[in-house]
Amino acid sequence: MKFGMNMLLWSGDLSDALLPVFEKLKALGYDGVELPVFDADPRKFAQWGKRLDEIGLERTTVTCRNAHDNPISPDAKVRALAVDNMKKVLECSQAVSSKLLCGPYHSAIGEFTGVGPTADEWKWGVDTMRKNAENAKAAGVTLGVEYLNRFECYFLTTAADTVRFVREVNHPNCRMMYDTFHANIEEKDPAEAIRTCAPYTVHVHISENDRSTPGQGSIPWEKTFKTLKETGYDGWMVIEAFGLALPELAAATKIWRRMYDSEEQLARDGLAFMKKNVR
Repeated sequence: MKFGMNMLLWSGDLSDALLPVFEKLKALGYDGVELPVFDADPRKFAQWGKRLDEIGLERTTVTCRNAHDNPISPDAKVRALAVDNMKKVLECSQAVSSKLLCGPYHSAIGEFTGVGPTADEWKWGVDTMRKNAENAKAAGVTLGVEYLNRFECYFLTTAADTVRFVREVNHPNCRMMYDTFHANIEEKDPAEAIRTCAPYTVHVHISENDRSTPGQGSIPWEKTFKTLKETGYDGWMVIEAFGLALPELAAATKIWRRMYDSEEQLARDGLAFMKKNVR
């Protein structure tokens, strides 16, 4: 098992201001960090790959798609842009030596039509993701598709739907991830959801019900860790928690208040919580 920390708690971009944070995370005992890729500049990510090698932190990456490059848009040009932009993100992932790119890039985050996904949207989503998977293969990256809760998207909101989606994409570089926050909202039985997606799960986000320090809320943690062990999961466990550092992300995730004492406290206590439960 490898333990990581999603950097969106601090920033949506990479800058020298994060160096002390990376060093602190290494000192706390983290194996790696999850880097957001919104500014897709491979040269910048290559430089950060070298810096993180020096610190001793491995990397995974995370991204999303928006209205202007929606993978399930009825406009073929918009869907083509989704593929082009994902290819740039994959180039950044390759440059920073990330072998896994996770996130809700199956559709535009926060965009709604007032109804559920249509048959056409499903087809467009599958076709677009298959192209992404081919580009991921060329970059040596595995896709970990993330389903969200119904308040953040309408396309993929359950483990069962995401399994069906991944099966229809039918590409070895397209897999899925499990996020405790979204599952806590959408799944009737988290243990059954974990079992359902286990054959395709390549990544796990450890996130509390209020996006605060893992272990300090109401997620059924004992059942969650027990079932992950039962299904043989042995990949990354990455804490995903949000604060007020990114106004645009706070607006999307509806985070309006501080959920923890400090970022360092959350990272320290969250890591101890994960390691204790894995043991």
